[in-house]
Amino acid sequence: MPGEIDIIVKNAGVVSNALIEHTKPQEFGWMYRTNVLGPLLLMQAALPFLPHGRTARIVNVSSISSKEGFVEQSVYGWKQSSPRSHDEDVGKRVGKPGTVNTIVPGPVKTGMWDKMPDEHKSGLKPWVLHTPMAAVRYEIDEESVVKESEFAGGRPAYVKEIAGIVDVLCSNDSAWCTGQVICANGGMRMAI
Repeated sequence: MPGEIDIIVKNAGVVSNALIEHTKPQEFGWMYRTNVLGPLLLMQAALPFLPHGRTARIVNVSSISSKEGFVEQSVYGWKQSSPRSHDEDVGKRVGKPGTVNTIVPGPVKTGMWDKMPDEHKSGLKPWVLHTPMAAVRYEIDEESVVKESEFAGGRPAYVKEIAGIVDVLCSNDSAWCTGQVICANGGMRMAI
């Protein structure tokens, strides 16, 4: 039907790496507005336009930081777990508009990854070394990824690898999958 919103993918996110005692109120506000308030306002605006035939697909992209205790990411991790409660509110309504799922990726090669200090990337090494899908593929992976793997312990996911999971969750074939937290971290964490 015209004017309906069939798919919502909430993927906006920002991070400011800092220890709790060094987190400035401005940084907290910036992360809160983007990672929590933004998804809330989006859902408030979208609710009247969601179809009632259980065909809508809502996907929240969170972060493994919401489940793991990475140094300097406790505030970011807490923020990344907040939007899921918005999803549960929508998803548990009688006559709900469709499916609501959350994807929890590990490191992904995005602008956020590229701007991350090398010290933080190397701090992930103990996790990355035990991530089966993070092993570098010298004939396939980008040169910058191969170079970073020396101190990061392996490679991050490529955007298309996460987008493929979003694509599946937004398809008609995923109609029976709702209320789920999907690990998309290459095995960094096997269960959420």
